[in-house]
Order: sequence, then structure tokens, then C-alpha cells
Amino acid sequence: MLKGFTHARLACGCRLAFREGVEGSPVTVMVDEKGPGCVMALHVRDLPVYDYREALRPPTRFLSLEEEEYEEEG
Repeated sequence: MLKGFTHARLACGCRLAFREGVEGSPVTVMVDEKGPGCVMALHVRDLPVYDYREALRPPTRFLSLEEEEYEEEG
């Protein structure tokens, strides 16, 4: 299922590991190693970053604010 990918590096310096998932989740993405300069409190070693089984819980990443609708003048 992983097709050869085992690790990835984020821009913050954290290293991700891809693991076989469990029932209902084909792949689990884990923070394998926290980068020395990473300031993201959500990046915790050995915790999953994204899991398909948890898709209905609130997101763990910051969401951009939705823009309000604008009325055209004139």
C-alpha cells in the first residue's frame, strides 16, 4: 500500500514516517522526528498527523478564516 515511500521531510524540519494503517485507514502518517527549529506545537514525536479514521473530528491544523460575501456597488 505504501508503494516504496517510508519517510518525508516537512519545511519546518520535522521528519514524517508512513506506516501501514489499521482497518479503515490504509496509511498512518506519524511524526518520526521533530525538527530542531520547528515551532509547531502540533508536531509531537510518535503521534499521527493525519488518519482517515479520524476524518470527522475537528482539524488539527489552523484553518483560514472564510471571507465574507461582498456586495457590488453601483
